[in-house]
Amino acid sequence: MKYLPNYLFAISATFLILIFVTGCDSSESIAQSENGLNQVRAVKVSVVEVKPIPISDILILPGQTEAFHDILVPADTGGRVEWIGPKEGDTVKKGQLLARIEVASLEAALNRAEAAFKLAEDLYQRRRKLFDRKIINQEELDRSLTERTLAHASLRQAKVEHERGFLKSPISGIINHLFVDEGEFVERGKPVTDMVNVDKIKINVNVPELDVRYLSPRQKATVTIDAFPDRRLSGIVDFIAYKADPATKTFLVRVLVKNPDHDIRPGMIVRVAFVRRVITDALVAPLFAIVDKGGERLLFVEKDGVAHARTVSIGVIEGDRVQITKGLDPGDHLIVTGQTEVEEGMKVQSR
Repeated sequence: MKYLPNYLFAISATFLILIFVTGCDSSESIAQSENGLNQVRAVKVSVVEVKPIPISDILILPGQTEAFHDILVPADTGGRVEWIGPKEGDTVKKGQLLARIEVASLEAALNRAEAAFKLAEDLYQRRRKLFDRKIINQEELDRSLTERTLAHASLRQAKVEHERGFLKSPISGIINHLFVDEGEFVERGKPVTDMVNVDKIKINVNVPELDVRYLSPRQKATVTIDAFPDRRLSGIVDFIAYKADPATKTFLVRVLVKNPDHDIRPGMIVRVAFVRRVITDALVAPLFAIVDKGGERLLFVEKDGVAHARTVSIGVIEGDRVQITKGLDPGDHLIVTGQTEVEEGMKVQSR
């Protein structure tokens, strides 16, 4: 029994050593855990320095294409269509013959008028000689002159009517539609063909009254076409209406674009971009840098390794960037990546 106290002493010493070692390990684990939490809170972000730069205020509106010329060519005279030259889809030049209408009867009328005038001319010349020889009086000579004048007028009228039988193209363009066939009867004034000229294309845009003040003739515009989404065309403002549409309160603006390949067709839907103004010293941020927190627009800036939230107001939007009118200052370090992972006062590490 005298050895029992020594045995208990050894057990107690061992127990104390284990507690000490365990306590040290726990302290180190807590310290490591705290260090790990600190590393997680330091979110890696990318920042850019805010500097004033130019930004354009662009107005984009829908529009519709229209042929530069779109003409219904009517018959100048009534009668049977004797001949039609070009077919639908053919390209014709200005003054080219399109059709002949009742030319045979008109030619007969012209021949009668020519014969009547020749007879009146010969009669007048003979009577003039008789008058010079004092065989007839002045009254007979005047009557002959009147008959000659009337015959000449009839001849001119017959020539005009005969010419009307030859229907010619008033413009250079494309035959879009034929309303009659050969052998068909057509009335005077009724359309024979529909012609279009698409060397240039007119684009009609309805501009709101608050925006029309920014536009002027000869101003440039950028045009994109739904049918050709990869193409960007340069257009020129050709006309701005002085009177608003009473129903829509918008003003018609016409833009011209070149169409050398004739692939832009009338009736296509387009988008027209007008530059209303250029802001030369705007503070700009990428649209994706803005964070929406409960309907409030926020940007995060980095200062001394800490993220700070800024409530902002926006202005002009151009492409993927936006003007910040309030809440951002020149020289701020704007967080552009990682902004969705930070909160006010959180430590950040910029890259």
